[in-house]
Amino acid sequence: MAERIARLRAQFTALSIDSFLVQAPSNQRYLVGTSVLPGDGYLLVTANRVVFITDARYQTELSTTIPDVPLVITRNYLQAVNDVLQADHATVLGLEDTLSLREFAWLDEHLTADPVPLANVVDHLRQVKEPDELAALKKATALTSQGVQALFKVLRPGMTERAAALWLTRWMQDHGASGESFPTIVASGVRSAWPHGQASDKVLAAHELVTIDCGFYVDGYTSDLTRTVALGDPGTFLKQAYQAVQTAQETIKAAVRPGVTGGQLDQLGRDYLTAQGYGDAFIHGTGHGIGLDIHEGPNIGRNWPDVLAENQVVTVEPGVYFPNQGGIRIEDDLLVTADGHRELTTVPRNLIIL
Repeated sequence: MAERIARLRAQFTALSIDSFLVQAPSNQRYLVGTSVLPGDGYLLVTANRVVFITDARYQTELSTTIPDVPLVITRNYLQAVNDVLQADHATVLGLEDTLSLREFAWLDEHLTADPVPLANVVDHLRQVKEPDELAALKKATALTSQGVQALFKVLRPGMTERAAALWLTRWMQDHGASGESFPTIVASGVRSAWPHGQASDKVLAAHELVTIDCGFYVDGYTSDLTRTVALGDPGTFLKQAYQAVQTAQETIKAAVRPGVTGGQLDQLGRDYLTAQGYGDAFIHGTGHGIGLDIHEGPNIGRNWPDVLAENQVVTVEPGVYFPNQGGIRIEDDLLVTADGHRELTTVPRNLIIL
């Protein structure tokens, strides 16, 4: 973890700061290996030291899990931040721009150092994965691929969307996942046209499309996988739309390599779907990075300048949606390699008719 702290400090001069406050749990975990719940404390990095400021509820746990990181145990977290900064003669404190307005207002009024909100400082460090992170991501994506294929064996008309989502979650946890990174989406029939439709008590029916979008944590890192299947022949229109989405995804994936931008990848898929007559039905971005969080950089969407680099892990997930008819999304997780990419999710991508 010392190397990650050093990489953060190496940015101080360019950012015109001499200290940095970390409140996002995922960023705390990235830097020192553990975190507290949102609002329960801060990790403070100065030029001279790293301290974790939290309260007595976490004292025994953190003393065990991160014994080399000094703790400040208090209920007045922000005053403790100020005290450490004064002791270390820090003058400019970088803040994550996700800090709440209430917290920023207190710091702005009371802090002896100047508070400077900054975007994506630690988040940017997290984009390129280290070997242990890649190992966890490979386990998560492999297990999720197995779980979704196991679900296909039991998915049938008469089952509710909620029952299907719960079945998959239980299977994943029984086989080593620690939990979901977001509530599993199972959206069927006309509800499959809702890109983020939550699983409901709707009963799956014959000839409907069913979109399953899920992400599960293994060893602290998450997968993100989507498949759309049919419970019997869904009809010519939706089958043709499915083929268009599959081809669009293949076109995008073929271009994934270091140096390409998120905007360029998005445009490839968007141009193809537009040429096929589905441009207006593609209503979201093409993908994003995954890791400790389900949504990380780099972003893959309209005009995004983010440049892909080796050892990033990204999703590619074009989709089309037709109100009152249904929707289709196919999503895979890709590891960016030195000369291209490697697909980590392995569920078949052709239209599966159960």
